Order: sequence, then C-alpha cells, then structure tokens
Amino acid sequence: MLFIVAALLLLGFVLGTVAHAPLGFSLAAGAVIAVWLGIFAVRERNRRRHPQAH
Repeated sequence: MLFIVAALLLLGFVLGTVAHAPLGFSLAAGAVIAVWLGIFAVRERNRRRHPQAH
C-alpha cells in the first residue's frame, strides 16, 4: 500500500513538472523514456528466452 501511495505522489510531481516545461522538452523526455523502456523490454524478452546456467 505504501508503494502505491509513493507512486501516486511521484506521478503527481512529474505531471506537475511537465505542465510547466516547454513542449519540446516534454516530447524529448518522453522519447528518451520510451526508448529506454523499449530497450529494457527487448533485454528482458531475450533473457527469458535464453536463460543462463548460473
């Protein structure tokens, strides 16, 4: 439950910051986050398909 409260507080802080940031900056930051999440998803998918013997 504490995790959900912390996540909602962080989301409110980030959305408040984005509302005051220039549009170009917001779009660039969104693109960087999208690329980062895409790379993470590909790495996780590859890790599940090819488990290492450790």
